[in-house]
Amino acid sequence: MMRSLYSGVAGLQNHQIRMDVLGNNIANVNTNGFKKGRVNFQDLLYQQMSGAARPTEQVGGINPKEIGLGMSVASVDTIHTQGSLQTTGIMTDLAIQGNGFFVMERGDSRFFTRAGAFSLDAEGRLVNPGNGFRVQGWNAQILDGIEVLNTSGELQDLVIPIGAKDPARATEQVYLACNLDKRLIEIPEGANEAVIRQNTWRVEERIYDNFGIEHTLRVDYTRVPGQPNQWQGTVAIDPEAAAGANVTLGLGPEGQAGDTFIVQFSNLGVLERVYDSQGNESPTEGLLSMNLSFDVAGSTPDAAGNLERQNFQLNLGEVGSVRNTVTQFAEASSTRVFEQDGYTMGYMENFRIDQSGVITAIYSNGSVRTVGQVALASFTNPNGLEKTGDTNFVESINSGMANIGPSGIAGKGRILAGNLEMSNVDLAEQFTDMIVTQRGFQSNSKTIQTSDQMLQELLQLKR
Repeated sequence: MMRSLYSGVAGLQNHQIRMDVLGNNIANVNTNGFKKGRVNFQDLLYQQMSGAARPTEQVGGINPKEIGLGMSVASVDTIHTQGSLQTTGIMTDLAIQGNGFFVMERGDSRFFTRAGAFSLDAEGRLVNPGNGFRVQGWNAQILDGIEVLNTSGELQDLVIPIGAKDPARATEQVYLACNLDKRLIEIPEGANEAVIRQNTWRVEERIYDNFGIEHTLRVDYTRVPGQPNQWQGTVAIDPEAAAGANVTLGLGPEGQAGDTFIVQFSNLGVLERVYDSQGNESPTEGLLSMNLSFDVAGSTPDAAGNLERQNFQLNLGEVGSVRNTVTQFAEASSTRVFEQDGYTMGYMENFRIDQSGVITAIYSNGSVRTVGQVALASFTNPNGLEKTGDTNFVESINSGMANIGPSGIAGKGRILAGNLEMSNVDLAEQFTDMIVTQRGFQSNSKTIQTSDQMLQELLQLKR
């Protein structure tokens, strides 16, 4: 009879633990990135009144007689199912769709979380504004003018330098892709200016010097007399300026004397070869380009009084190709420079984060730079992580070591910017479990009450 009392007490205590877990789940129904808990019960020790006996020739086997001594909590599990995603439109809000955790650091301590309501601090670091923990990842390094992300390197505090300068870049490559109308006539000798203008096709594009100063590149095309498939191009930089830019171009390693070149097309209207003003002939395959140089106005002259020269490649396109190449077809001439790689100085105005966690900065000069990437961590046994509050977890001896890397690799999910992961608590499920827990608690209290009544009856036997 006393055993039933202790079994009832164990039932009351452990159902109270389950109620505590349910209450915590319900309290965190709107906590971003929260993962609900679940209590599993197991029966406790058994008192054996008699053991089992094997069958004999005279009688059959006898089962053991055992009386249970109540129940206990087997485990309190953390359920890492995916929570619903809520769109916020805030670029620093991040959600993980799939497996993985954001990596956070406070001093030398490392934490892991699914709650991605981040923001920038005064130094441009990506942090959790609720506790100041810093989001970890890899910042891009500039090597030979190219942004490089070393995702196998040591984790760093992610920094997004809002308002940072992007230095000016001088134009190094210009790609032409215009069409020269086959129907334009040759300019007769002694023609007046109106006739010359009518049968000249002009291509203009902005280019930039080392200071980020904008210049106008002009190429005038006219038919070569007596040559049906040849056009002469005349190049000028800032043609409207009072002082000339001293333009030189050629097929050699540096621009040579002269500012003209000859383009030859095949009978199919596609690019065939190029000649410079010195008579040098280009190859008959591959990309046809010329070296062009000009004086940079405002630069410091050398000892001879010469201004600094800027060089860039003037690319006419692939031999035999019609895509992004200068062509000669009987269609209206077109002015198209489909790419040039120079720009003026700019300031970082905005940024975006893609599904791989790559952070891309957008500058006022139109340039785009990779500045970093968010790291994710995965575990062999995420249920083994220990909760530390603030919706954070830390490693334990049963979770395994963190496998840290970019999203989408080794089972890690993808990152969605402008979204937050909501709690995975289902209120209908929690209320149902609450009813079952309440009934279990009441039933165990009835066990204690009934056992007490039986003891009262026993005490009254002597009367």
